[in-house]
Amino acid sequence: MTEFFVDLHVHIGSDSQGRRVKVSGSKKLTFENIAKECFYRKGVDIVGIVDAAAPGVIHDIENLLDSGEMTEIPGGGIGYKDRVVVLLAGEVETSEEDRGHSHHLILLRSLDMAKAFSRELQRCVSNIFFSTPVCAMPAKDLYKMAMDLGAIPFPAHAFSPHKSIYGNCVRRLESAFPKDILDSIPGIELGLSADTDLADTIAELQRYTFLSNSDAHSLPKIGREYNVMLLESPSFDEVMKALTRKDGRRVLANYGLDPKLGKYHRTYCPECDRTFQDQAPPVLSCPECNKTSVVRGVLDRIVDIRDYPVAKHPDHRPSYKYQIPLEFVPGIGPRSIDKLISKFGSEMAVLHNAREEALAEVVGNKAAHLIIKAREGTLPLVAGGGGRYGKALIKNT
Repeated sequence: MTEFFVDLHVHIGSDSQGRRVKVSGSKKLTFENIAKECFYRKGVDIVGIVDAAAPGVIHDIENLLDSGEMTEIPGGGIGYKDRVVVLLAGEVETSEEDRGHSHHLILLRSLDMAKAFSRELQRCVSNIFFSTPVCAMPAKDLYKMAMDLGAIPFPAHAFSPHKSIYGNCVRRLESAFPKDILDSIPGIELGLSADTDLADTIAELQRYTFLSNSDAHSLPKIGREYNVMLLESPSFDEVMKALTRKDGRRVLANYGLDPKLGKYHRTYCPECDRTFQDQAPPVLSCPECNKTSVVRGVLDRIVDIRDYPVAKHPDHRPSYKYQIPLEFVPGIGPRSIDKLISKFGSEMAVLHNAREEALAEVVGNKAAHLIIKAREGTLPLVAGGGGRYGKALIKNT
């Protein structure tokens, strides 16, 4: 078996005709461009495109298949240049009665399944043409609809303060799903502001496989979080085996941002315009103005609902390896990133394999040293919150 780099959450900004799909996404995020970015720059082997239920995206996929630019592969997925496999998926927003809204990912084995899911979804959403359509049903009903089609649903960015199952809806999954659905969920997406040490303080999550995905809204952000999976070959069927830990397939490691770099790691008060990174969690109201209308941090939410003061990792849990993408490294701009990728082949190679001396030949000694410190996890960080990313600092480097 072989190790593959897998990022299962990338959005479409526009279809090939220029019609918007994800309004907050880059217009360069087309189906074809995502596959090319993974092949030529990122080194991602399997990428999940989560707007495959939008009719404009389905039309683009059909054209790419008809032209021979891409092909459907037997194990499920769309192949590009014999190396990158695109898994089709949909992200859908649901609402719980008397609770909040949450986002969920639906993995789809084939284009035919994506078309069938799109048809079913049109019955309960107001606009199927846009990304993350709002579905007029609770999550449990969406999951049943998806499972009846053979699709695979699971929670997206499960702890984010806006639009997530834990962050905005329930304290326990059993409050949202019946047992048969809980038993069928293959995994949980952690989101940029959480990691396995945080998630494994919640007892009911220990049986699930954790996923670290990019939730990319632009091409450069693809692969900022990803999973290393041990598979026989790159395909939908093999990924499903890895998520359910069958036949030796499994997730070997989660690679992700240090949670401090996420946009919602700590509680933020809009009134005071302050992120409370120095206060002990949980911060559930503003310590300065006492208002409760804060953007609750992921760390603060998890501490509020956790079962254990420290993580209890199950035997199947792989290591979580922190990575700081090149765009977060101080002093590394787009031109430097282009030079590094041209020299070393992909961003993955730069982040994890390139020697400091070789890096210095491309971007100089100071920038090379910062890349190595980012790799080692020794760059000082300022926590993000309220929709603002955290950042790495140059001091003490």
